[in-house]
Amino acid sequence: MHPLSLLRDGKLTGIKRLDLACQLTEFPREIFQLSDSLEILNLSNNSLTNLPDDLPSLSKLRIIFCSENNFTELPEVLGRCPNLEMVGFKSNHISKVSASALPTKLRWLILTDNKISELPDELGNCKALQKLMLAGNMLRELPASMANCTQLELLRISANQFTTLPYWLVSLPRLAWLAYAGNSLTKAYEAAAISNQKIPQIDWHSLDVQQQLGEGASGTIYHATHQLKALTSPVAVKIFKGKVTSDGLPSSEKSASIAAGAHAALIPIIGNVTGHPAVKSGLLMSLVPPSFVNLAGPPSLESCTRDCYAEQIRFSLPCLLSIALGIASAAQHLHMQGIIHGDLYAHNILWNEHGDCLLGDFGAASFTPQHDVQLAASLERIEVRAFACLLEELLERCHAQPENQHITDALGILQQRCAQPEVSMRPLFSEITRSLTALAQRENNSAVINQ
Repeated sequence: MHPLSLLRDGKLTGIKRLDLACQLTEFPREIFQLSDSLEILNLSNNSLTNLPDDLPSLSKLRIIFCSENNFTELPEVLGRCPNLEMVGFKSNHISKVSASALPTKLRWLILTDNKISELPDELGNCKALQKLMLAGNMLRELPASMANCTQLELLRISANQFTTLPYWLVSLPRLAWLAYAGNSLTKAYEAAAISNQKIPQIDWHSLDVQQQLGEGASGTIYHATHQLKALTSPVAVKIFKGKVTSDGLPSSEKSASIAAGAHAALIPIIGNVTGHPAVKSGLLMSLVPPSFVNLAGPPSLESCTRDCYAEQIRFSLPCLLSIALGIASAAQHLHMQGIIHGDLYAHNILWNEHGDCLLGDFGAASFTPQHDVQLAASLERIEVRAFACLLEELLERCHAQPENQHITDALGILQQRCAQPEVSMRPLFSEITRSLTALAQRENNSAVINQ
């Protein structure tokens, strides 16, 4: 964060990003002194209710964040900013979004946790839109014009009031990451999926909770030990925060985690935690060995929808095949349980140097209608495109031996099939798993021959 005093003293000249969180009730006019350089403006966690009419004079401004303020409508002045691509107004009190507020170059719009019940038809004119985050509002439908948003890749409409999914949604050629849990349309799906899984109830007081292992938008994970049949076992416990996140409701995440059941590439759920002193919800999980690390980092402001990998990371072909097969198999299993993961990304995958992998983070998971086979298959094929992105990223970082070029070529063809814009032509995960199993066997046979 930048001190307001430095801005007022003219000591921030030339900066490209400005972060101010100092109980602002008015837009500081001194910001306009940065018009020659400012590209990212973060005014989150203040008490603002409007933006100045001359905001477009910040001609280089590409990104603006005004989350956790007191806006009641999305400022129309945003639509006149010539280079604005990313707009974030999470957790305000916005009930009105007008067509005039939509910038021409809009790529990423965050309106999570507001009071929006309607969006303008002109949203369908935002042809560059890639990422749209609307969880935690009062929407019953999306504009039919959004069928024209052919660049849209990530959509969050969880925790709204949808009774059906938009008919055009399953035809969007680039959509890969979809979350719609916490709507009335999913309640029956969720109940059916949960009924298939029975897990033990774990009393909070039977746990020895120790150091914090990590924290996300939906909850905090701690190292713990649990008394199990006279043995003390190391475990992890996740305590949910209960507030709506950019992906949806923590209660939906918990339900999906339980309904997922057991699979070698999923972190085992041991039990449902009860009796928390602050009456918080929790899950007891197996403790992941420290040899497992995140496959990649989350997307950046620049990459928008694609993960960020360590510059030096490379994968052997056997390791690539192991990861790809593990994740495809896990996704196949989830869809058989009536679950779309919704966030199938490398940054949600843990892996080790042997190619073992675990798919985590069910914050964006939603339940699919198993009674509607056609719709369930279409939703699965949306997630297949997410897998295509993962496979593409792994292939870009794979250094295979020349004698295995035929296998990498086959993987490239599979990736293209999974990414093709005609959604109905993509393979399902069952076919992907069979193809990867065959390729892994060919690679193994090749390795034996070359020994």
